[in-house]
Amino acid sequence: MPEITLAYLVSIIKECAGDTDAADLDGDILDVTFQDLGYDSLALLEVSARLQQHLGVSIPEDAMETPRGTLRLINEKISEVAV
Repeated sequence: MPEITLAYLVSIIKECAGDTDAADLDGDILDVTFQDLGYDSLALLEVSARLQQHLGVSIPEDAMETPRGTLRLINEKISEVAV
């Protein structure tokens, strides 16, 4: 499976939790916390469940701090599954 991109993650976030007024998800958000982007733990729980459903990898919502960190975790898990 190819590496998951920010665009893919943003599409999952929008699908699960919608857009917030707090931040533009199309901007430079890699190192902005999800909290600062306007997403709470319930929204991240939904995103985590969707990632599990679509990709078969489990990312605990409490490990999802920033998009960059989340992408790193997802891609590490995908690499582990592929081996």
